[in-house]
Amino acid sequence: MIPGTAFERRGIAAFGLRISRSQHISAAMHFINLLFRANNHLSNLLFRAYYHLSNLPFRAKGAMVRLYQVNSLRGVRAAMTEEKDPVVLKRKLYDRLLEWKNKSRGTSALMINGARRVGKSFLCRQFAENEYESYIMIDFGNAPVEILDLFKYDSSNLDLFFAKLSAFYSTLLHKRSSVIIFDEVQQYPRARQLIKYLVEDGRYDYIETGSLIRIRKNVQDIIIPSEEERVEMFPLDLEEFLWALGDFATMPLVRSCFNNRTPLGQALHRKVMNDFRQYVIVGGMPQAVLAYLRNKEFESVDAVKRQIITLYRNDVSKFAAGYEDKVIAVFDGIPGQLSKKEKKYRLSSISKEARFRNFEDSFIWLHEAMIVNTSLNATDPHVGLALSADKATQKCYMADTGLLITLAFMDKPFVENELYRAVLFDRLEINEGMIMENAVAQMLRTQGHKLYFYSRNDPNNRENHMEIDFLITEERKIAPIEVKSGKYRSHSSLDKFRKKFSKSLGSSYILYTNDVMVKDGIVHLPLYMAMLL
Repeated sequence: MIPGTAFERRGIAAFGLRISRSQHISAAMHFINLLFRANNHLSNLLFRAYYHLSNLPFRAKGAMVRLYQVNSLRGVRAAMTEEKDPVVLKRKLYDRLLEWKNKSRGTSALMINGARRVGKSFLCRQFAENEYESYIMIDFGNAPVEILDLFKYDSSNLDLFFAKLSAFYSTLLHKRSSVIIFDEVQQYPRARQLIKYLVEDGRYDYIETGSLIRIRKNVQDIIIPSEEERVEMFPLDLEEFLWALGDFATMPLVRSCFNNRTPLGQALHRKVMNDFRQYVIVGGMPQAVLAYLRNKEFESVDAVKRQIITLYRNDVSKFAAGYEDKVIAVFDGIPGQLSKKEKKYRLSSISKEARFRNFEDSFIWLHEAMIVNTSLNATDPHVGLALSADKATQKCYMADTGLLITLAFMDKPFVENELYRAVLFDRLEINEGMIMENAVAQMLRTQGHKLYFYSRNDPNNRENHMEIDFLITEERKIAPIEVKSGKYRSHSSLDKFRKKFSKSLGSSYILYTNDVMVKDGIVHLPLYMAMLL
């Protein structure tokens, strides 16, 4: 740091003075312009001193707006003039990170695995700012060669390694009170392999984030460290979405009604169902949620989701080289497959000659990238779901229902507000079932369930013909789940399944649009309560 100034460890402080935001920007821009006028060598030296302006606060209308990390002078300039969203999305995974920090005490690193744009980096930065004296975040998707060289040439001498790392990021590291974050570590597997030795050294805590960490290309040349604890991060669930809306009261009441199997009452159920439909439309990707909070309209939300889908396609081209065409074909076919009655993925829709053995890697890739949630046919629930799973017969859901809606209408410039309103007001006749079943799959997966269904077609005996949307386990018992998007008159498949597998059965559920009800031994729950199963 430069002596004799009021600079803090992690960047420039705004001195806490109550001056206007415009004055801050004007002064900062003047400083940046001076850098541009200096010779290149001096500019680089100065910039390195101010690199990663991670905590530059501005006092604007009583709110603190942080200027996050940038990696170029041009980036500084752009960030100075960009309004930052004052909304901070509260995530449940934060508590899991805190639990790891308190229990591990440096004996393990934490790996956060999740799809791209699910909020991993933001959560880690927020956690580091709140829970540590200092932190360094290394973005391996955009790391300069100087940082990569540290891992190549200096990792054998950790004293030198940490000294150079600290100097580069202008951040003092404090023993047992600093954390180093390896962001998008799949981009540089060598860093992940070094975790073993960094944890053994014990000076600092380490958090890794990755979006494609289990893809063969990203692990084939390294030894996976056993010192990693791994957690999965999903899109915002319904409760987190309500928190973003400022509602912290609804879900505790919903949870109480679920536990006691009591109705919410007409008014409250209608309110929560409306919130649920908003959630389904927007989805749980943080950028989409923030766009909705800013504008309360769906066109800008849809634009964000289209950007995310484009990013996923680009990842396929980069990380699925050699079979990227098959991955894209499977990905693009998801809405069409889910719109069918049975919703099983029929490869014949891609090509008459297509066989599962030729496309298995494509399904695996999408699942490992956490872009989709795959559900397998458990052919004999008597012997356990995983043991009887038929991988060749599967359903393929989008990991975020908001993205599914946008993907289904990618041929249009944007998803029309009329379509969103139809979903919101329960007036969408086409594809309503696919949207709600996808939402249930998303909620079950977020709760930690692996997804299974039951499908049997016996043309010789109608009693053996059954379709059960989901199977989960509850206390070593099988719990079948039927999803009903609208009014229904019967549940014959569920009745036949309960009779056939009665000895292995626990609770039976129907998820539908009405309030809580227990009838004929079947628990009827509103769709939004799937997140509590």
